[in-house]
Amino acid sequence: MRVAIFENIMTAGGHEVDFDRIIVDEFQSIGHEVFFFVPENFTFQFDYKVPVEKIAGDAVTYSQSKGLKKLFAAAKREINRQRWYRQLLDRQADFDALIIPTSTYRYLRALNHSPLRQIKKPLIFILHGINPTEVDNFFREAQRLIDYPNIRLVVLTFGDSIFGRRLNNIFPIYPPTYTPRDIFYNPSSTAPRGTLKIGFFGQYRREKKLEALLDVYLNRQYSRPVELIVQGSTMHDEDASDFERIIKKYSDCPITFRHEGLIGAEWQRAIADVDALLMPYSAPRYRYHWGGMLFTAIGFQKPVVASDDMNPEVFDRFHIGETFSSGNTVELGRVLETFINDFDRNFDQYRQALRAASDEYSPQNFARRLQNIIQSENLHG
Repeated sequence: MRVAIFENIMTAGGHEVDFDRIIVDEFQSIGHEVFFFVPENFTFQFDYKVPVEKIAGDAVTYSQSKGLKKLFAAAKREINRQRWYRQLLDRQADFDALIIPTSTYRYLRALNHSPLRQIKKPLIFILHGINPTEVDNFFREAQRLIDYPNIRLVVLTFGDSIFGRRLNNIFPIYPPTYTPRDIFYNPSSTAPRGTLKIGFFGQYRREKKLEALLDVYLNRQYSRPVELIVQGSTMHDEDASDFERIIKKYSDCPITFRHEGLIGAEWQRAIADVDALLMPYSAPRYRYHWGGMLFTAIGFQKPVVASDDMNPEVFDRFHIGETFSSGNTVELGRVLETFINDFDRNFDQYRQALRAASDEYSPQNFARRLQNIIQSENLHG
């Protein structure tokens, strides 16, 4: 099968880059040919080592949009989507299936005004979660596409429905873990000796409340040596300046900061070099969108401390670490202290749960589920 990926979102790095790589690598591993369609001004942050076809229209970027510029950018994206859709329809003889790896209901709304919905090949839109505020819009657009059997809407989620609602063209499936692909790595089978290294990694955003975390961490009592590594990449100028302010504020504290984006082997080594990961972010959207850092922790089999609004379905099934009540910094402090001091005692339990979770959510299982949706003759979402 010849599988095309249409990528139109251009980022400086992050999990979007690795998500595309999962599709490329895992579909190739099960015998499929993969290539990209991208807008003419698109720049890759990673070489996927597959063919790339350019189509007319500007890539989507969200890094600097504000005010009227944001409204103008949104209108421009809608115009570009229609241009892209017409060109993809014209190119359908070049592929057996087409995947749009990061979608929203807006992509479906545009599709409902495009001849692309008449495509003769399977067209897969992947949505990385549905918020309660979006669910009515999503189902409205999905319902309008119900009579177009090649349009298949894949939602990365943990149940068999979306807020209790189902349609035959909606396919809920588990998201995949992010695994080491460029380094040699075996998860540790024993608790670390000496200093316990805790990592707080990922894209820096003010909603992650980093200062609150650092204050909590510095004011607890630990019975073993522990080191905190804080890495953050920034997309917006205001986030970059805020992160630099925090680095300066805590410069005399025993914390290692890395203000940089990490991609590929460098990112994988950074994750591999710590013993556990902190994910204390508190925001309602984490209940409805899968956590990229959480699924990195599972893929690398690293125990975690996380807010209880971070994909609670995962923690209900697998004891891969400890959770605290979202936004409760007092409880976070208690949980973090206990997690660090009892790490050796609980490590084997974490290790077994992480191994089971990494099997359940493996990239290989994700690719097979996606392949089954593509190859399905009858919709059965």
